[in-house]
Formats: sequence, structure tokens, C-alpha cells
Amino acid sequence: MRKTSALLAVVLIFSLCAVAQHKDEGKGEGHEHGRGGGYIPPRGPAPVRAQQSRPPEKRDFRDQEGHPNAPHVHTDGRWIGHDTGREDRRYHLDHPWEHGHFRGGFGPGHVWRLVGGGRERFWFGGFYFSVAPVDYAYCGDWFWDRDEIVIYEDPDHVGWYLAYNVRLGVYVHVLFLG
Repeated sequence: MRKTSALLAVVLIFSLCAVAQHKDEGKGEGHEHGRGGGYIPPRGPAPVRAQQSRPPEKRDFRDQEGHPNAPHVHTDGRWIGHDTGREDRRYHLDHPWEHGHFRGGFGPGHVWRLVGGGRERFWFGGFYFSVAPVDYAYCGDWFWDRDEIVIYEDPDHVGWYLAYNVRLGVYVHVLFLG
């Protein structure tokens, strides 16, 4: 009886340590600043009303101290950086939906774990995507074999989706490959 109680106590202690560690994982830089760290936006960005004539070559997305220089989402649902509108030629596709439409599910009810690849081609759940070349700089710290992402429809750029990285709170434009 005494051995069983001691064993149970040891298992309980290790379980509590594992739970505490799991709660701290993912709360990386930025969680305290209103983005990332497990936050999932309830919906994608709204369509842009005013069109920018020409997006700047180099943009700084750091709207607050501690925020990344990448498109990101605040915990109040504001999509920082999704403001160039439909006429942004960087996201023009000659053949939108060339590989069909993604039908795996959108928004917070569909969290996907990346299982391989890189920015040119990555996959999860049997679906394949690639990051828009203009967004390559914004996904350099993604873990392509384990990060969780959520896919949103892009209301402004025909043929593109938005992949939101739950750990980092940043997003990139992605193309569905099938």
C-alpha cells in the first residue's frame, strides 16, 4: 500500500510539472503584447475599402514595441498589414484557383499542424500549399514540421489564402497546391 501511494505521488508530481510546462510553451515573445502565444483570430480580415496606389517597397509592421516586423494579428482581431487592397499587383495570379479551392475548413475551428516542407511547399492533413514569394521574409522562423496554423480566406487577393501561425501571431499569403 505504501509503495502504491508513493508511486501515485511521483506520477502526480510529474504530471503537474508537464502540465505547467505545456501551459508555458507557445507563450513566446509577443504573448504579453497582444498577439501570438496561442491566440487564434475568430475571423479573417475584412476587405480593404480604400485602395493603396502602390504599396511601399519596404514596410515596417512594428506598430507597437515588441511586435514583429511582419504582418500579424492583435488579440482584438485587427489584422496588421492586410491593407493594400485588391489592386496589389504583388498578389496577382494569372490563373487563380489553378489547383482548385481549399476545402479543409477555415478559421479557429480548424487548427492544422504543419508536418513538413518549407516556404516553397509545405503540407498538413493531406493538403499542400506554398507561401507567396513576396511574403518569404515573414515566415523565416516558422517550424515547418510542427507549428500550428489556421487558414483564412483572403477577401482581397483572388486565389490566395492567409495562413496564420498560432505560435508567432503572424500570417502570410499562401497558394493552395492541392
